[in-house]
Amino acid sequence: MTWQQLINDRDGISYQAMLLGGFTLAAAALLVVGDQVTRGPIAEREAEDLRASLAEVIPAPLHDNDLLANPVQLELASGAPPVNVYRGLEGLDVSAVAFEVVGQGYAGPIRVLLGIGASGQVLGARVLAHAETPGLGDKIELARDDWIKGFDGLSLDDPEPDHWAVKKDGGVFDQFSGATITPRAVVAAVKGGLETFAEHRDALTASAVIHAEMSE
Repeated sequence: MTWQQLINDRDGISYQAMLLGGFTLAAAALLVVGDQVTRGPIAEREAEDLRASLAEVIPAPLHDNDLLANPVQLELASGAPPVNVYRGLEGLDVSAVAFEVVGQGYAGPIRVLLGIGASGQVLGARVLAHAETPGLGDKIELARDDWIKGFDGLSLDDPEPDHWAVKKDGGVFDQFSGATITPRAVVAAVKGGLETFAEHRDALTASAVIHAEMSE
């Protein structure tokens, strides 16, 4: 059947199939173009958001480098995916690190960016994403409450390991009325992050020169 016959036979199956195929190809082309056009701006926005979050957990006076430059990938023995570790440098000395930790909240994973000083104390923690109940669990956001600032300056030894829990579980951290699971998850995630840092401290705080030699 010729193209002219297909066009004349607008009620036929062949014409309908050709029309559907044309729309499908056009839609696919638009999706590809849209992805190519928006991919760059989206990546730039994500980098800006991450840079802003890093600035909150690694204070500017503690580093003189671009925190997004040259992150280190930390391989975990548990078989979990590698973790990107962002380092604050003073010259070639590592003054602080920041990486993402995840806790299991009431409505799903809670992603937290954790900043830790070279000596092992928490410099800051900020929630990156969560799906907790508005008005209850969302108090883990700094914009909603200053609860997340309660980790500042703490370490694995302060409080003692057994007290790294919400008060309902015998710990020192406040829980939220009607939403204990959410703060419990964040406390566990931050403690886990401190434990990861303690386990890999030598590698994470080695000088930038040593890291460069190890990667060659």
